[in-house]
Amino acid sequence: MTFREVADGVFVRRHESLDLNCGLVVGRSACLVVDTRSHLGEAADLVAAVRRVTPSPWTVVDTHAHYDHCFGNAAFRPATIWGSRGCAADLLATGEAQRAARVAELLAAGDAEGAEQVRLAPLDPPDALVDDVAVLDVGGVEVVLRFLGRGHTGHDLVVEVEDGVVFAGDLVEEGAPPAFDDAFPAEWPATLGRLHAMARGAVVPGHGAVVDAAFVGAQREELLAVLAALREGRLDRGPYPEAVMRTAAERHSRANGGTGT
Repeated sequence: MTFREVADGVFVRRHESLDLNCGLVVGRSACLVVDTRSHLGEAADLVAAVRRVTPSPWTVVDTHAHYDHCFGNAAFRPATIWGSRGCAADLLATGEAQRAARVAELLAAGDAEGAEQVRLAPLDPPDALVDDVAVLDVGGVEVVLRFLGRGHTGHDLVVEVEDGVVFAGDLVEEGAPPAFDDAFPAEWPATLGRLHAMARGAVVPGHGAVVDAAFVGAQREELLAVLAALREGRLDRGPYPEAVMRTAAERHSRANGGTGT
């Protein structure tokens, strides 16, 4: 797997494992890595791929605290790692539970080596924390980190490069329905609306093919349809398979104190 350039100096690496995307922004004598994969072995592979593109020192951004996006953080130290304040707190609060669940999945799939790699991955939360907006200078390239609101999690951070490319993390999902396990279904459509309004070029989802503003708008409409189905109590009217809609309903109820409104 190699990085693919989607704009001048902006690259995406799409991985076979989990169909995960990682990003790379290359400036003059500096670069920025977006997300770090699931464990140190995968992160070492990502490090080698970055070094095939640029020798420059890196800064890192975590889009959110799910294991597949940040359990590789330690491989990039001692660099600064940016993330939302909620991302850092959530990784510390849920990291061990995430680890246990992923190890169980890999063992059930017969991947003992992968399970051991995840078991050994350090929990290394971001140390440069964003509450709302932060502006980074990546070797002369302006990159803006934005918290647009709750959606896939309570702390999703998007990465906007000055040429218009946006790394959306799992706020946007291509090739599969969005994941609702830690989501805020009542707020996600509005957050995606803000993302849609700022999308001027390529939009890189957390998983799947690179998309555009039209795709983001269409996914927002799907999320609005999910929310309408949840509020009506008619999961069969949702746009996604029954199992996904059931997860969305359970999470919607928890996120709203059991009211489901």
